[in-house]
Amino acid sequence: MQQDQLKKDLKEMDFFTEYGDANRYKILEVIGKGSYGVVCAAIDTHTGEKVAIKKINDVFEHISDAIRILREVKLLRLLRHPDIVEIKRIMLPPSKREFKDIFVVFELMESDLHQVIKANDDLTREHHQFFLYQMLRAMKYMHTANVYHRDLKPKNILANANCKLKVCDFGLARVAFSDTPTTVFWTDYVATRWYRAPELCGSFFSKYTPAIDIWSIGCIFAEVLTGKPLFPGKSVAHQLELITDLLGTPAPETISGVRNEKARKYLTEMRRKQPVPFSQKFPNADRSALRLLQRLLAFDPKDRPTAEEALADPYFKGLAKIEREPSCQPISKLEFEFERRRVTKEDIKELIYREILEYHPQLLKDYINGNEGTSFLYPSAIGQFRKQFAYLEENGGRSAPVFPLERKHMSLPRSAVHSNTIPQNTQSTCENPQVTEEASKKAIDAISGNSKIARPPPRVPTGMNNVCTE
Repeated sequence: MQQDQLKKDLKEMDFFTEYGDANRYKILEVIGKGSYGVVCAAIDTHTGEKVAIKKINDVFEHISDAIRILREVKLLRLLRHPDIVEIKRIMLPPSKREFKDIFVVFELMESDLHQVIKANDDLTREHHQFFLYQMLRAMKYMHTANVYHRDLKPKNILANANCKLKVCDFGLARVAFSDTPTTVFWTDYVATRWYRAPELCGSFFSKYTPAIDIWSIGCIFAEVLTGKPLFPGKSVAHQLELITDLLGTPAPETISGVRNEKARKYLTEMRRKQPVPFSQKFPNADRSALRLLQRLLAFDPKDRPTAEEALADPYFKGLAKIEREPSCQPISKLEFEFERRRVTKEDIKELIYREILEYHPQLLKDYINGNEGTSFLYPSAIGQFRKQFAYLEENGGRSAPVFPLERKHMSLPRSAVHSNTIPQNTQSTCENPQVTEEASKKAIDAISGNSKIARPPPRVPTGMNNVCTE
């Protein structure tokens, strides 16, 4: 019976994909569903690349969600880096005034670091080093642009079979402008507790810094080393208990700098704890890795290294090269002027439409020159995609698979899709022959050879409209 249903599904998919003939993308399968809509894997018939097409439903139903989506697509357009996921295209809506859904085409990354950690208990020193290097390299680029991610966790680090990682999910990210009041800037911080810096657990300090991301990277790296979360707190208080169990009670001068009276009282009255040696907590880890980890997990944010300083750590000897670790120009205030004023739904729709045009250069030129015309109907295959996604939303939850991607390795995805957009005078680590041979060959071989572990499901960016709360 199940086989008959599978044949029926495959037949329907064959019929269904014919609707996409007028478009450059051929849909393969559903790889994600959520409150935001559905994500499908597809092939770009012009290039042969696999991509992820994400349909975001009813973008403008809630203005707060629309602003988050605008913020994310804008940041991903401005932050072009080999270690940050790339938006390849946003499909043009059939009408500027009436559209409510958007279709975003991402490069396809077929897993995430959470699944990699879960599926592999034999990650090597080369894995550890290469993973941390890429995450810190992304942080250096973001932080020099004055962007704080604020929700780093293993599920927000995408992965491919060659150990390439890319940061995604920028829905909670913010650009730090010097004249932005801190109290306004951080009021909506709701990121995942387990990877949250201690200063975010109790409003400890008067100004948050990029060190909040450095702490999260430390937590993720510890999880890579051990295979399990380092601080799985059940509440804010429990989170602080776990942190101080490892790091010890903060020094009196650190506690005195805590601005929140309740948090300061809590830390002052906490029983005195001595720090646990990291060599005891992580007995099988490389000693140079632990020395760097201890720096990343300093309780006081001013004691944590910047991403650039961490990349210069001796742990990366033989891997780090300054020419492969680009900085970024600070993002202009003008790009995020909407954050500084009250905006209407129509304002946000106009701004999102303007972002979509960034991926349609000729139409953008017409728009800027005021030549878009009165009857605004550009050629678009959105109607066809809407029918396709409607079918997939109905059938994607069935137990029978729908056009699965080719699979070769069991523990990680087979193929990788790389960004073609690399900052000038830089080179992606995974594409550099020396790094590939010296730093990741063993890692790739080790993962590829593990045939006993079930392959993790495909993974694509899901940050838009997907906020993890307490």
